[in-house]
Amino acid sequence: MPTNAEAAEILRAIADLLDLEGERFKPEAYRRAARSIETLTEDLKAVAERKELDTIPGIGDAIAEKIQEYLKTGRIAYYDRIRSEVPPGVLELMRLAGVGPKTARRFWVELHITSPKELREAIDAHRLEGVSGIGPRKIELLRSALGPTAARVGTRIPLTEAYAVAQRLLAAIRATGRVERIEAAGSLRRRRETVGDLDLLASSPDAKGVFDVVSGLPGVHEVLLRGETKETVRLDSGLQVDVRVVASNEFGAAFVYFTGSKDHNVHLRTIARDRGLKINEYGIFQGEERVGGATEDEVYAALKLAWIPPELRENRGEIEAAAAGTLPELVTERDVRGELHWHVPPNATREDIEATLAEARRRRMEYVGAVVAGTSVEGGSVKIERGALERLGELHGKRPSGMPIVWLVGEVAGTGTGPEGMELDYLVRRPTKGPAPASRKAFLPTLVIAHLDPTAPPAGTDKERRAWIDWAASHDAALEMGPGPSRLDSIGGGEVRARNGTLAIPTGLGSSPDDPTFPVALGLARRAQANAAQILNARSRAEIEQLLAPRATQERRG
Repeated sequence: MPTNAEAAEILRAIADLLDLEGERFKPEAYRRAARSIETLTEDLKAVAERKELDTIPGIGDAIAEKIQEYLKTGRIAYYDRIRSEVPPGVLELMRLAGVGPKTARRFWVELHITSPKELREAIDAHRLEGVSGIGPRKIELLRSALGPTAARVGTRIPLTEAYAVAQRLLAAIRATGRVERIEAAGSLRRRRETVGDLDLLASSPDAKGVFDVVSGLPGVHEVLLRGETKETVRLDSGLQVDVRVVASNEFGAAFVYFTGSKDHNVHLRTIARDRGLKINEYGIFQGEERVGGATEDEVYAALKLAWIPPELRENRGEIEAAAAGTLPELVTERDVRGELHWHVPPNATREDIEATLAEARRRRMEYVGAVVAGTSVEGGSVKIERGALERLGELHGKRPSGMPIVWLVGEVAGTGTGPEGMELDYLVRRPTKGPAPASRKAFLPTLVIAHLDPTAPPAGTDKERRAWIDWAASHDAALEMGPGPSRLDSIGGGEVRARNGTLAIPTGLGSSPDDPTFPVALGLARRAQANAAQILNARSRAEIEQLLAPRATQERRG
């Protein structure tokens, strides 16, 4: 099934090929279309079915026609043709760090180097020495780019992985006391599902001291570039990290600029120009006079705009909404009031249970749904340590002073009804191949649908995925957001919202303090433009109990 990411990738590949062929304007048109598709919060196929591809920024008739062809056939004839004109290894050259389309074309046309392997051989044979425009420093950078830990341009990693790396770096830098403030920017801050590299922005009067700290951090493999305000390093994993240092009164303007997206920033600069202003990473200027930029609020206010949440900054109508005062009110960390799907570890002890509930209390949760028994996807029983089970039994349905109430949860596969006769409050359902249940016949309500991968539906069809989404919406069940390949991403979350469904945000309860589950899932929900009313575990304990009431009614009738 074609996905947004795959469509964007093929358009970007077309842009690369056009660059290599020496085209001047077409490549940027295809890249802009690719960026717009990557940042859609709904399935590209759904937009095409509504005949609204032309509403996506950067997509005109010619590109829309190619997208339609791709969605129908999985191929684009134009791409196949121009790809056949370029040796495949030349594209690999272009993806090396520090090698752009002009350099790759020069290697191919002038030096007859058509692959990274041939480039490595040319360097080893000293063929590049004395070539105009390629000095000793450039040769060393190329050698480094070909190394085993080298990053490749266009390579992206999952948001969860990037978030964890960024938090470790930020914590280490803050601990040195060298910065007044340091934050992650770029696509990580916008909570895109994948991240190409990390952008860290710091304010400090001592940029050199900050760079010395960064280059000496564990896991930093090498320094690729160091200037007065920017340092670029490569980690042992190959991930590239850009660290920029600005003055404190420039931080807001720089934060807007380096958060992006590119199209969002271009739109802001256009509005600034129309108002006789100039905005860049250093501030807001009227003529030669600097009139602001210490905070993001100052930047947006100068343009008569409300502050725009970073998750929305993709030039998809958020600037117009900020001007009109109609920005969506997104769910926040404070809105989340409980955890509906906590798997009690098989080796948990009474002390572990107490510690997890104490954590829930510190996070001001009102309820915790503990999966302790039921039927797993594989069909086996879930068992935990006896002492932990007894303690959960003692707490079941009770709320000791200051503690969240504990509900016991069963997890079932597909259309199963759950383990009858067990003292459980509700079910978490994991869809499998086949249709959604026709009606609520189970003696327990389903509150959460887990692991409904938007890119790989239970039976591999849009129809069955949508059937589960519709079933969940009609049965007061929530679809679980990411992170992870089998949870909903922002596109899937947007589809649930469009079909009047409800979402659930996993909180990472009981995990390590640096676990990225909650901040990443929350960011994906915000990127899907979900508000608190659309998040099941943003409801109060009393509201959740109302959803559980049918069970008690059925039991009394029985």
